Amino acid sequence: MKNMLKLLAVVAGVIVLDQISKGFLIYLITGGVPLSGAAWEIVPVPYLMAHVTSFFNIVFTWNPGASFSLFRALGEVAPLLIIIATGAIIGFIGYYALRRASAAERLPLALILGGAIGNLIDRVRFGAVVDFLDFHIGTLHWPAFNVADICICVGVALYILNWFIARRGAATKGGK
Repeated sequence: MKNMLKLLAVVAGVIVLDQISKGFLIYLITGGVPLSGAAWEIVPVPYLMAHVTSFFNIVFTWNPGASFSLFRALGEVAPLLIIIATGAIIGFIGYYALRRASAAERLPLALILGGAIGNLIDRVRFGAVVDFLDFHIGTLHWPAFNVADICICVGVALYILNWFIARRGAATKGGK
């Protein structure tokens, strides 16, 4: 029970941080934070930018595709397919995290869950995800991303690191 509460606290913290950061950006642009509506009707400007440093900008862009704008080419059906797929993945990871995950796996899975739910909230509310962090070298830009994307990437990296550590530990116990 205690582990479940810790997991849920991390998931909730990621969701809150993600939604506050996106809501603040929308508020700065529109003067309000709508609860729902088509993304492009809420903030019709396709790309706003504020230069922060020589390698970092705050931008505003809608991402109707998956991570890093994948599946954008699917058109109007993409948001619905991505919502269904994301819901199924969240369900699977949530079940695994609560019922089967080791203690070392719980934090990475909580970060992944929180990030996935944060982006899912945007998809359900607006039909697209708000992306606003833009890192670049000169004119070469990494695709814009958000707090939820950071948490997903960190969670996946930690999960892989834990897997390698566990595998190495098992190999040394096996006499190698």
